[in-house]
Amino acid sequence: MWVSQFVQSLKTELESTFKEDISVYFDINPHDGLLETHDVDASLKEKLKCLVFIPIISRTYCDPKSFAWEHEFKAFVEQASKDQFGLKVKLTNGNVANRVLPIRIHDLDIADIKEFESVLGGVLRGIEFIYKEPGVNKPLTVDDDEKKNLNNAKYRIQINKTANAVKEIISGLKKEPIESVSERKEAPTIEDKPLIEEKSIIVLPFENISPDPDQEYFSDGLTEEIITDLSHIHDLLVISRSSAMTFKGTKKTIPEIAQAVKVRYVLEGSVRKAGNNLRITAQLIDSITDAHIWAEKYSGSLDDIFDIQEKVSKAIVTALKLTTEESRKLTEKPIANATAYECYLKAMSSLDRMTENGFLDAIRYLEHGLQIIGENSLIYYGLGYTYWCFANHGVDMDKNLLKCKESANMALSLDPESTRARALLGFADVGYSDWKQTLEGYNHLKKVLKLDPNEPLALLGLSIIYVFAGRFSDVSVFARKYIEREPLINWASLLPIYIKWFDGKYENSFEDISRFMKNFPSPVTDAHCAWGFAWAGRTEEALKLIGRSVEFDSNHVHTKLGLILKYGLQRDAEKMRSVLDSKLHNWCLRGNTWSYFLASAFSLANANDESLNWLEHAVDLGWINYPLLAEKDPFLVNIRGEERFKKLIERVKYEWENFEV
Repeated sequence: MWVSQFVQSLKTELESTFKEDISVYFDINPHDGLLETHDVDASLKEKLKCLVFIPIISRTYCDPKSFAWEHEFKAFVEQASKDQFGLKVKLTNGNVANRVLPIRIHDLDIADIKEFESVLGGVLRGIEFIYKEPGVNKPLTVDDDEKKNLNNAKYRIQINKTANAVKEIISGLKKEPIESVSERKEAPTIEDKPLIEEKSIIVLPFENISPDPDQEYFSDGLTEEIITDLSHIHDLLVISRSSAMTFKGTKKTIPEIAQAVKVRYVLEGSVRKAGNNLRITAQLIDSITDAHIWAEKYSGSLDDIFDIQEKVSKAIVTALKLTTEESRKLTEKPIANATAYECYLKAMSSLDRMTENGFLDAIRYLEHGLQIIGENSLIYYGLGYTYWCFANHGVDMDKNLLKCKESANMALSLDPESTRARALLGFADVGYSDWKQTLEGYNHLKKVLKLDPNEPLALLGLSIIYVFAGRFSDVSVFARKYIEREPLINWASLLPIYIKWFDGKYENSFEDISRFMKNFPSPVTDAHCAWGFAWAGRTEEALKLIGRSVEFDSNHVHTKLGLILKYGLQRDAEKMRSVLDSKLHNWCLRGNTWSYFLASAFSLANANDESLNWLEHAVDLGWINYPLLAEKDPFLVNIRGEERFKKLIERVKYEWENFEV
C-alpha cells in the first residue's frame, strides 16, 4: 500500500504546486489492466504518452524479466527519446533533467544501479524515500521519526521535493526542447550538466584562528589533505582544492556556495595552532536543509594531525553512508614526520602565489623536508609539480620539464600507486612534447583513471589530448567530470570554448565566451577570446578586445598573441613578425595550440611559408585535428592549395584515423 499512499500524497501536493490541472496515472496492477486482447503495446501506448515518468525503485524493480521494467520503464525511455520533447529537459536554471524521475524506497545493490543507468543512459538520481536504522532498509512512511532516521529525511518534505521536481521538468518542457538521444550524431556535450549529485561535497578552506596569522599555510594544508582523502572515494563527487579555495574569506552563505558548485554537502571548520598544540573543529552541513549532519572538535599535538585528518574523513564517509573499498587510503600517512609535513604544507602555500619567487620558496621547503625525512613520494611529487609550474611560466622549459619528470618518476618508484605522481608524469607531456611523447603521457593518464576515476589532472590532460586530436565525442566524457570537480577555475571554463572552437562551431561559443570573460576578467581573457570572434567573422569585436588587452598589459604574451591576430586580420605580416619576439617565439615553439594559432594567423596574412612552418610544428607536437585543418578553419583557406599542406594533411588524416581512443 506504500505506493498508493505516495500517489495520493503527491496528487494533493501537486494541486497546491500547479495552477493548472496535472493528471497523474497510477499503475496499481503489476499487469496493468491489459486489454482483453492482451495486446501489451495497445494497452500501454496511450498511458506512456506522459510528460514525466515516475518509477518507484525498490529492491526488485531493476529486473529485466519484470513486466514494469520491460514494458513501462524501457518503453517510456525509448518513446520519450523520439517524441517532440526528448528525454532530456533544460530547466530554467540552466541545468538538465531527465523526464524519468526515480523515487527510491530502498538502498540498491550496485548491480541494480548499473542496470538502471544502462537503460536510462545516465546517472541514477531522483528523490529518496528511505528509512534507515542499523539493520533496517525500508520505505519511509508518514509516521517515521526523521530524528531516528539515519537519512534524516521527513516524508512530508520529500513529497514537496517531488512535486517541485515535477514542476521544474514541466516548466522546462514549455521551453525549447533538447535534442533527443536518438537524434544525436555524437556524444552529449559538456553543457548537459547534471542536477546536484546526491553524494557530493565541497570542503571549504578551514579558518585559521591561531594567535599567529602566519599559520595560514597549516589550515590551508589541512583543507587540501581532507580533500585528497575524500577524493579517493570513487562514489563521492569532491570539489577540488583550487575551486574550494576561491571561497576563502567569502561572505556567501552555505546554500549559495553549494549552489555555485552544484553539491549537496559542505564541510567547514577552523584550526587553532599554538606551538605544537592543535585544536580543530569541523562540521558537515546539508545545503538543502541547512541542517548540521555532524560536528566534532579535536584536540592534540602536531604529531596527531594525520589521525585527526583520518577521523574527519571517516566521519564524513559514515555520515553520508558511503560504502567504499578505498577506505584504506584514509589511513595512510604520506609523510610520517610532522616537521617534514609542515615543510610540505609551506611549500604548497608558496606555490599558491604563482610567482617565480614562490616557486623558489617551495623548492627550498621541499628540499628541507627531504633532508628531515629522507626519500618520500609526496615530497617528490611536490617538487615535480613545482618544476612543472616553472616550465608552464616559460622559465627554462626544457630543463624544468626534465626535472618535473625525474621527480615524478622518483615519487612513483617510492609509491607505485601514487595517482598524483603518475598524473603529473602524463600531464608533463601534454602539449609540450612531440606526438610520440604525448601518447606516452596519454597512456599514463589512462592508467591513472583506472586507479582513480576522479583525478582532476588526468581528466584535464585527457580532455586536452582529445581536443588536439579532434575527438570531441570522447573529450566530452572527461571534460564533464573535470568541470564537475573544478567548476570555478579558468581551465574548466575554457574547455567548452576550446571544444567548440576546434570543432569549427565558432558561433556556438559566444555564450561560453561571455561567461568566461565575466568570471575571469583580464587582458589574458580579452586577447584569448578575440580569436573566437575573429574566426566567426566578427572582426570589430575581436579588435576591440585586443585593444582593451593592450591597454591593460601590452607586454603580456597573451596580449602579443592577440596583436598577432590583429595584424593577421589587417594582412600585415611584417608587423606580425615584429611582435613575435624571442619570448613569444619560444613559448609558441613549446605548445601545439599556440603553434596552431600562429599558423592560422600567418595564413590569414598570406604568409604561407610561415603558416605552414608553424602548422607542421603544431602537428609534430600532436595537433592532429584533421576535420579542422581540412575544412573547418576559415583562416587556412590560403594554404590549402599548397603542396606542403596536401602532404601534411595526408599525414594528419592517417594519425587522426589511427589514434587509439
